[in-house]
Amino acid sequence: MPEYTDFYRLRDELSEEEHRLREMVRAFVVQKYLPILAEHYEAGSFPLEIGRELGKLGLLGMKYEGYGCAGATSTDYGLVCEQLEWADSGLRSFMSVQTSLVIHPIHTWGSEEQKRRYIPKLASGELIGCYGLTEPDHGSDPGAMITRAVRDGGHYVLSGAKMWITNATIADLAVVWAKCDDTVAGFLVERGTPGFTTVETKGKLSLRASVTGELVFDECRIPAANRLPDAAGLRAPLSCLNEARFGICWGAMGAAAACYESALAYTRERTQFERPIASFQLTQEKLVWMLAEITAGQLLNLRLGRMKDAGRTQHWHVSLAKYKNVSAALEIARAARGLHGASGITLEYPPLRHAANLESVLTYEGTHEIHALVVGRQITGEDAFR
Repeated sequence: MPEYTDFYRLRDELSEEEHRLREMVRAFVVQKYLPILAEHYEAGSFPLEIGRELGKLGLLGMKYEGYGCAGATSTDYGLVCEQLEWADSGLRSFMSVQTSLVIHPIHTWGSEEQKRRYIPKLASGELIGCYGLTEPDHGSDPGAMITRAVRDGGHYVLSGAKMWITNATIADLAVVWAKCDDTVAGFLVERGTPGFTTVETKGKLSLRASVTGELVFDECRIPAANRLPDAAGLRAPLSCLNEARFGICWGAMGAAAACYESALAYTRERTQFERPIASFQLTQEKLVWMLAEITAGQLLNLRLGRMKDAGRTQHWHVSLAKYKNVSAALEIARAARGLHGASGITLEYPPLRHAANLESVLTYEGTHEIHALVVGRQITGEDAFR
């Protein structure tokens, strides 16, 4: 198994339980996922059996208590995201959606009946979920959504569409946000409900080993009991995104480490002018820069995880980490691709695949620019969104 990129011995700051968890996830992706990744990346598909394996390992919904969830820490969750995205952003995205965007809102705002009905099956991987917030015309400004839910007796009638939804066409259950009674409300919509259809997004050049699509609601009638009773206002869906962003901060450094490790190994082996290209000054400067960025990101993540476990994080703390780590990871992936020369454009090596994926990660769960404005508002007291 490859050694971890750990120049500052962060391993010493992890408990034995945390280290064993990271080892277990690394072994899983090396043995079960990497051998089939290129096939799915080229096909533009997600290996659903791998997603269900994550449930069997107790990783889906792992940071929540009860209902079949493992009750792990936020740092544990971060370490898992790091190792899943070391393999591919699509795998970490699946985990993030299932855990932070589907189980989280049900666990936090759902009724007891909803929790008992859905969470155990989501945590085991028996049910696959998706999260419907972004709309075709409303991404960074979700408060402008036009999807509506209108009460009609014992049902709500849902009309509208959601776009760029991970797991859309493979999900059994959608958590959907809509304007309702002068507020934003959450609803649980099961596949097969009349008026609910999904359409896969084709032609993606990024996150190809992940399924993306559109959710369409054409006067979709759902039972009133499927409304999340304790979710009211835009703060609810945005808090879900903050949970997912936390995992992205860790995952981005996993992707960066994979690119750095590949570039280091390649430049040691590749010879030009009768010497390894790792012996050239320009190559070494690039490798050192990559390592410095990764080490800084790892330190940032560990501090963020410990703060979150202590209940001391605010959303702007997560925004700063996403802003810093994802942009750094993207630049590392691009630089690593260059160090591989022409070989770097193939699926034999990970940098260009990670670079393409990270272009999406830079944009989703809040764009790079939006997170800059979140932190900017916090440090200046001035709102620059409008």
